[in-house]
Amino acid sequence: MLATRILSKSISRSTRLLAERQNLVYASQRWRSHLPLNTVILFVPQQEAWVVERMGKFYRVLDPGVNVLIPVLDRIRYVQSLKEIAIDVPKQAAITSDNVNLNIDGVLYLRILDPFKASYGVEDPEFAITQLAQTTMRSEIGKISLDYVFRERESLNVAIVDAINKAAEAWGITCLRYEIRDIKLPQRVQEAMQMQVEAERKKRAAILESEGIREADINVAEGKRQARILASEADKMEQINAALGKAEGLRILCEALQHEQGLNAASLSTAQNYIGAFENLAKKNNTLILPSNVSDISGVVGSAIGIYQTLSKSMLANSDLGKMERKIEEENKET
Repeated sequence: MLATRILSKSISRSTRLLAERQNLVYASQRWRSHLPLNTVILFVPQQEAWVVERMGKFYRVLDPGVNVLIPVLDRIRYVQSLKEIAIDVPKQAAITSDNVNLNIDGVLYLRILDPFKASYGVEDPEFAITQLAQTTMRSEIGKISLDYVFRERESLNVAIVDAINKAAEAWGITCLRYEIRDIKLPQRVQEAMQMQVEAERKKRAAILESEGIREADINVAEGKRQARILASEADKMEQINAALGKAEGLRILCEALQHEQGLNAASLSTAQNYIGAFENLAKKNNTLILPSNVSDISGVVGSAIGIYQTLSKSMLANSDLGKMERKIEEENKET
């Protein structure tokens, strides 16, 4: 197992060194090859800058268009492209503040502002900026933890661009932007993060399920409460309606008793109710309680009428009309 790890590390290191060497070769070919010859009359393409030396010393930078040089004395030493350049930053190892090893690569976008500084300020501008981007990335990654690496990608890009621009100002190059292309985690850390994500998903699902159950219980309880309220309201209305019905019946009965034949009608109704009460006797129970004068219907009716007349007289005596009648009788007696 140890030998396998050592072998894999050596292979990855060799691969990285080979990729950096290929980048250097490609950069040297791009920055130093295809130098034009001095043909006296030269045509400089657009978005290119040709650096001319006269007798080994910087002379001037040729602008796009037609330019005239002196043979033998003038020599085109550098050809700089003024277009935006995209540089592939090789994969690099970085350690976060919580000691997690990461492998990060990215893409760097540059542009030459001063061809003179880009030619004489640094030997290999592309290699220098690539190394600066790698070291800055490792420094910025070491300030934050793993949980914030993915959240702070934008701030990491901005920090790297600022650090490169401060150093590349003397080289006549500006860094437009830096983009992190890929972040590779160790297998165990990736598995732990996957388990954390799954646990978080399960937690959210459990919370949502419990909230659904709670909402359902609340809805059921609210429904039962509303049902009880409506039932009580219905009972209340029923009792009110029953009381109003009884009151209306008593009012009608009172008006009927005030009729000249009302007393006879009340006597007839009392006799009918008395006779009808005997129809239900002995239907449910074997024990009977009978009055001593069962056959004396007229006596029962007379007693009921007498009670009614007594109550009527007492009510009439307490009323205003009764008071007026007593007052008139007293005045008549005095006269």
